[in-house]
Amino acid sequence: MAVTPRLEIKQSQSLLMTPQLRQAINLLQMSNLELGELVERELENNPLLQREEESLNQPLETPSSIDDYPDSSAPSEIEDFSPDVDYDNQFGDDYGSDRQDYELEPDYGWSDYNEGKEHKADNDFDYFEKKLSSEQSLFRLIDEQISLKFTNPKDKLIASALSEGLDDAGYFRGDINKLALRLNVKPAIIKNILTTMKGFEPAGLFAENLAECLSIQLQDIDRFDPQMAKLIDNLDLLAERKFKELKKICQASDEDLASMVADIKSLNPKPAGNYAHDLTAYVIPDVYVKTNKAGDYLLELNSLSLPKVLINQQYYSEIKNSASNEKEAKRYLKEQMGNASFLIRALHQRATTILRVSEEIVKSQHDFFEKGIEHLKPMALKDIAEKVEMHESTVSRVTSNKFMHTPRGLFELKYFFSAAAGTYTGDEDTSTLTIKHKIKKLIEEETPEQILSDDKIVELLAREGIKIARRTVTKYREAQNIPTSALRKRQKRNQF
Repeated sequence: MAVTPRLEIKQSQSLLMTPQLRQAINLLQMSNLELGELVERELENNPLLQREEESLNQPLETPSSIDDYPDSSAPSEIEDFSPDVDYDNQFGDDYGSDRQDYELEPDYGWSDYNEGKEHKADNDFDYFEKKLSSEQSLFRLIDEQISLKFTNPKDKLIASALSEGLDDAGYFRGDINKLALRLNVKPAIIKNILTTMKGFEPAGLFAENLAECLSIQLQDIDRFDPQMAKLIDNLDLLAERKFKELKKICQASDEDLASMVADIKSLNPKPAGNYAHDLTAYVIPDVYVKTNKAGDYLLELNSLSLPKVLINQQYYSEIKNSASNEKEAKRYLKEQMGNASFLIRALHQRATTILRVSEEIVKSQHDFFEKGIEHLKPMALKDIAEKVEMHESTVSRVTSNKFMHTPRGLFELKYFFSAAAGTYTGDEDTSTLTIKHKIKKLIEEETPEQILSDDKIVELLAREGIKIARRTVTKYREAQNIPTSALRKRQKRNQF
């Protein structure tokens, strides 16, 4: 059979990432802060947009929103701009949350959004890298450790209040009694939480004086013995270089004393000195979860965090009539109307999607809200995606940088997703987060005489039907910054 060139016409279907869909995906995964910045820029650049509150004082004879137009009376100029903002796309994870793949074309709206955020943009850097601080934030580090160490919202609140008492060197300078009066709790509770926070990284943080700061660091490297304790109690003699007196007090030889002094010189008297001392970034929740008198959970979006914009139809009509014979003006007006229409619809779709996903999360994790973290169920993005009939990647974007305020505290939506752990009964209804919480709880209930090894923890969890390997217990323990059993034994003996 001879091979000859020929022309054929074939009909096929393919998936396209339209510029408007790219914009919608970019908007969907933004945090409230980023969304507010984008809307502010659009208000500055698009004369047809106005804030909702600004329109309250203007009697408009025309509809106040593009959604209010009936099909028959909608302006013909914006028919081509009816945006197809369907977040349930079929692109999978190829278009995940990495925004560098969503650079917008200059012919479409918001083209200069990312560039405007940096007056001297460097194309060699990623969008997220531009937002990173050159120094690590001390308070961000503390907040992360508070979230890992404390599970009770009340304890988290007290810990956050204690962090406000840190000075630039990392020492705690607050007044526990005044704080107890302000928070209406017993001083002993605050002291216990402060004692826990003295185990935070960097070692020595939250110490109340230099001697305690050095002692914590020495315990961290397992060099705090009775001789070292006596040396720490006599730092004034060390400063005056009275080594003969120190040898008598510590009952140490010249070599031992020199070794102890060298260890002290290797410590950091200012544990917070290498960190940026910025203010704590407070999280604004996107969704509120409340209960009614019947005990049912009700969800509502945080209206204060959602930008409200409308199209100024009165201004649009005036400009349209005055520029009826100017092609360039009509083209500009048509473009701005399309951008404004798309933004309003996309904002509404974003809010609706967040609410739908949040409702399914609350339904799926009902036992968590009723009984606490030990009843958190394993859940994957795919589970929620199937219930809301969206793609898994869409749910991933919705839950990124979005927060839910609940009766049990403030949680990122990603918090409710965790893998399942096996059990001896064959049931995989136990979340890995629940197991981490159980491990932490078992260790917190230890006494100096009964310190639990990782093997013992495996045995105790097995009695509850949880199947877990020793190396997994070790991994979960280290992830929560919990030291080994030998180090915990020494620490608890010193405390008691």
